[in-house]
Amino acid sequence: MNRLTIRRPDDWHLHLRDGAMMEGVVGDTARHFGRAIIMPNLVPPVVTGDDAAAYRDRILKALPEGSAFQPLMTLYLTETTDPADVEKAFKAGLIQAVKLYPAGATTNSASGVRNFENAMPVLEKMAETGLNLCVHGEVTAHDVDIFDREAVFIETVLEPLRARLPELKITMEHVTTKDGVDYIKGSDCNIAGSLTTHHLIINRNDILVGGIHPHYYCLPVAKRENHRQALVEAATSGDSRFFLGTDSAPHVDPSKECGCGCAGIYTAPNTMSCLAHVFENAGALDKLERFTSLNGPAWYGLEPNTDTITLVKRDTPVAYPPKLYTGAGMVTLFDPKFALFWDVEA
Repeated sequence: MNRLTIRRPDDWHLHLRDGAMMEGVVGDTARHFGRAIIMPNLVPPVVTGDDAAAYRDRILKALPEGSAFQPLMTLYLTETTDPADVEKAFKAGLIQAVKLYPAGATTNSASGVRNFENAMPVLEKMAETGLNLCVHGEVTAHDVDIFDREAVFIETVLEPLRARLPELKITMEHVTTKDGVDYIKGSDCNIAGSLTTHHLIINRNDILVGGIHPHYYCLPVAKRENHRQALVEAATSGDSRFFLGTDSAPHVDPSKECGCGCAGIYTAPNTMSCLAHVFENAGALDKLERFTSLNGPAWYGLEPNTDTITLVKRDTPVAYPPKLYTGAGMVTLFDPKFALFWDVEA
């Protein structure tokens, strides 16, 4: 097979940032994707319906002329979030989810939740109304090894929360471990998982072997090879509980290449090329549409996009620029460290 037409994909976990950075990167997502769940961890974060409306307007204004891309907004869960405001924003069609960041878990997460009891009124209202909770599934306790944070979160936070609110619909975002995959597979309802482009390709050796490689540093951090293999198996299986959420997260190079570099990998421009390579290697190109274009909309209660994109396998590697200039500065594009022959046809 050297040509594949699929429904236009969606991205169910995307960082666009704001201002000059957002204006510089939003076109890369809009080029291939119909919709995206937009992360709310700005500074200050998007915590109210009014915040989400204003942010959505800024995104729409920055889109290339003629683009039909739809930003799907989320709210940042804090311990003082107003349940009534959340319900109002959801019923108005303004938001698709609320995002849970344990405080200190990743970039711009300082306003996240420390005491889950304080957030229960919002979570109870979400369970009542059917609003999806997107979770950054890691604990942040200093005595927990960074490579174990996801597994410990499942045991100590996620499982008790689901026992208390079994009707709450939860997306485990950017699953990075076999533990996470197995937990979702072993659950009968109300939980699904998004998988990133880069976690299907890199493991922790890519960050650490031969020196520190900051452009492969992300949170959750990439894990051992057996975990990466479990993610690929889940993505290529056709299981409707797994779908694409790139977690594409641009940072300017000086913020990555420094003594305390930011976590985040920018994958929006070449995600579809990377995924076609991964799925082809797994003998599962026929499952790519399910993962990128069908499973996510079904989970969020939306119809798939009606238009299509076509992927073409070239005879020579596709030449992606290694860096992208934005008004905020230079951003390095994810390098999968293998040649990419699949290209999205213009």
